Amino acid sequence: MGKKLVIVESPAKAKTIEKILGTEFEVEASIGHIRDLPKNATEIPAGVRQQSWSRLGVNIDDDFEPLYVVSEEKKDHVKFLKSQLKSADELYLATDEDREGESIAWHLYEVLKPKVPVKRLVFHEITPKAIRTALDNVRDIKMDLVQAQEVRRVVDRLYGYQVSPLLWTNLQNRNLSAGRVQSAALRLTVERERERLAFISADWWSVEAELIASAKSFSVRLAEWAGMQIATGASFDDTGTLTKEHLVLTEEKVQEIVGKITGQKANVESKTTRPFTENPKAPFITSTLQQEAIRKLRWTAKRTMTVAQRLYENGWITYMRTDSTSLSEQAISAARGLISSYYGDEFLPQSPVIYANSKDAQEAHEAIRPAGEQFKSLGVAKSKLGSDEAKLYELIWKRTVASQMLPAKGQRLTAKFSVDEAVLVATGKTYTFQGFRLAYVEGSDDEEAALAEKEKILPRFEEGDSLNVFTVSGDGHSTKPPARYTEASLVRTLESKGIGRPSTYASIIDNIIYRNYVYRKGSALTPTFRGMIVTQVLEQYLSRLVDYSFTSRMEDSLDEVASGSMDRLTCLNEFYYGDHGLKSLLEQADQQIMTGGERYELPFAIEGESLTISFNRYGEFIQRGEERIYINEEVAPDELDEAKVQEILANHQTGPELIGTEPSTALSIYLKKGRYGFYLQVGEDPVEKGDPKPRQVGLLNGMTPENLTEEQAIALIGLPKVLGKVTVSDVEVDLILNNGRYGPYLTGGRTNVSVPATTDPLSMTLEEALELFNDPSRRKGELKDVGVDSDGNKIVVKSGRFGPYVTDGTNNASLGKRTLDDIDLATAIEMLTAAKNKPKRTRKKRAAAPKKGKAKSSSTSTTTSTPKAKTSGRARAALKKKKS
Repeated sequence: MGKKLVIVESPAKAKTIEKILGTEFEVEASIGHIRDLPKNATEIPAGVRQQSWSRLGVNIDDDFEPLYVVSEEKKDHVKFLKSQLKSADELYLATDEDREGESIAWHLYEVLKPKVPVKRLVFHEITPKAIRTALDNVRDIKMDLVQAQEVRRVVDRLYGYQVSPLLWTNLQNRNLSAGRVQSAALRLTVERERERLAFISADWWSVEAELIASAKSFSVRLAEWAGMQIATGASFDDTGTLTKEHLVLTEEKVQEIVGKITGQKANVESKTTRPFTENPKAPFITSTLQQEAIRKLRWTAKRTMTVAQRLYENGWITYMRTDSTSLSEQAISAARGLISSYYGDEFLPQSPVIYANSKDAQEAHEAIRPAGEQFKSLGVAKSKLGSDEAKLYELIWKRTVASQMLPAKGQRLTAKFSVDEAVLVATGKTYTFQGFRLAYVEGSDDEEAALAEKEKILPRFEEGDSLNVFTVSGDGHSTKPPARYTEASLVRTLESKGIGRPSTYASIIDNIIYRNYVYRKGSALTPTFRGMIVTQVLEQYLSRLVDYSFTSRMEDSLDEVASGSMDRLTCLNEFYYGDHGLKSLLEQADQQIMTGGERYELPFAIEGESLTISFNRYGEFIQRGEERIYINEEVAPDELDEAKVQEILANHQTGPELIGTEPSTALSIYLKKGRYGFYLQVGEDPVEKGDPKPRQVGLLNGMTPENLTEEQAIALIGLPKVLGKVTVSDVEVDLILNNGRYGPYLTGGRTNVSVPATTDPLSMTLEEALELFNDPSRRKGELKDVGVDSDGNKIVVKSGRFGPYVTDGTNNASLGKRTLDDIDLATAIEMLTAAKNKPKRTRKKRAAAPKKGKAKSSSTSTTTSTPKAKTSGRARAALKKKKS
């Protein structure tokens, strides 16, 4: 009797489920999607390559039929899954219970073409009970969800593949891209930067004093003077104009007030107390989990989702892509039990707390919570999980438990004091019952506001008391421009505007940073001039497509497709061919567009000469007449004022610094600054096109222009340098010192050894080099320590003969086009699992020469077709059309 084959998305998830199901089941991973729209021209099948729509991967002339292909790197894995299916009696498709998971299950069904019974297995947590319940409640693939995901994929493909070329043409740069949600997210950051650019600061002063009551001092602020309210930052608009009839204090006026009230008596005019109640926050959904991890753990959205994925796949939390704040009965029971045992029954409500879902909640999941009927304790988590996993689990555990606790209660006290012509105000805040705050307090994007909301206890005093004014001081302030978006505030804004879905926010932010449209300045997401110009072009020619309501309406339409209330073809026709559809908008843009490149105009001139900013593949630059002056991409647009531009131009005019002369050639050595920092150049710049380019060498880590000597410069341009001889595998070879992508290193034959940061490579002797080269711990060629997998294997990235690769000591996987920064533990494990499951190539025997005669025709099945009759009505119609 054959086994029951279960297919999930990831190796980690497969490993956890396999332990639960036992020997009756075999669990394998699809390793994500097994097929998709073609990524490039080489993946387009020859039979359709000549079609006008083939580049899009979507047949816009035939009901938007997608062209699905199995990529080259997935073909061997598909063969492996098919071989496993041959010995199975049943197939369980156990991908995630959302649109993407449903789509992966359907693609598996279409590609594997199973001849055994197929069952859809769904669960929102990986625990024994959840898996058993899922086995008792198998279902069919929900085609409405599949269609919704397909529509999203088609819409995003048509948008990206047809709007991006407009950017290429207008900006003469093919390293650009546009995306339905990506472009809207970028526009938000750009609009905020424009607000900052238009902002005009206003100055105002405040006065604070220290009063004494019951032998304790406390602070008060000046609220009124001579019957007029005192102006604060909120009294001004973004143009620096006073919008309220308030008194703007100057330094001179402050000195006058300080002199009049210092050492006087302040009479307590009033003292009012009002109660307040703070309710706990709902359990985490995807977006709130990302926001809180960004605020409290200082993580990125991508890191948060990667760690959450590992927690889910290993059975610690429920599914982490959800819009629902609901908790199951077993979760509520577990949380209430913990509240009773950890905090006491006085913190437990009489009945469970129920949270209403937003109108946009689309997935049939719970909120994100600890998995199981009994939540694993924080102590167990710290002992069994890695550092990141334990931190995020603690956040989820505390938020879940706090959501079922009683509200916090307290009192706010406001007291007014009079002295001379001044009215002073003090505020206090005390908690009479901590409630949920014992377990969890939500973070804040605004640290000043959070500080103001902290508990503040005032000393005892009564109305009519006269208190001593101890000290009085004034402080000057300037109004601040609107804060740039952080990842947390951008996620919150995207969600509030209905742009995209929370599960996509991490990749959206990651993509606009990867495209150099935005960079991180501290925690703030700051647009580059490249991002400003790209948004400017999209607004000018395709304003409707970057309109926030357009993106939100598209999400509503996708929800309707998922619920079955809208047909996929209706949705796609409206998007592409409808009034103000993509096709007509692109046609209008083609008639308007002016090839030659948009530019960002600086709002000032230097010496009567106007300046603009543009970019090319080498970076961003200031255009002054015919001259281009490259600038650091991480100069925020609102920081590039006239003084900064003058500084950049002055440095540019100064030119390269002469460091010395190369002894062997007598060529000059110049220190220059480029896009990626300082470097050395040997010889002069080429005069005419075709002249040989001078040799250029980057500075070593730790070198600065200030401490660079002529001797160091000569030694650096002398690399690579033969230090002597070394014996490798009984063969004597040159031992060479060189400087590469990852820093200085020694090479002997095929062996490379990196030079540690603590060693100066330029002053290294042969004896020191031999000691370093022959050290076994150094000859491993490790580039990055990735972490340890669940079996305790150390995973590292090494430098190999054919480039860097990741290894666990047994299995190896090439990095390919990935960089070191792309490799985290989850990615490395996935790569190694794919390499492990990849079937070994066997040399085929040469076929005998065919006998003469009529050749037999052969047909091969392909996985590039769309659903046949049994999976969609449009496929049945196409089949009838072909038969006729």
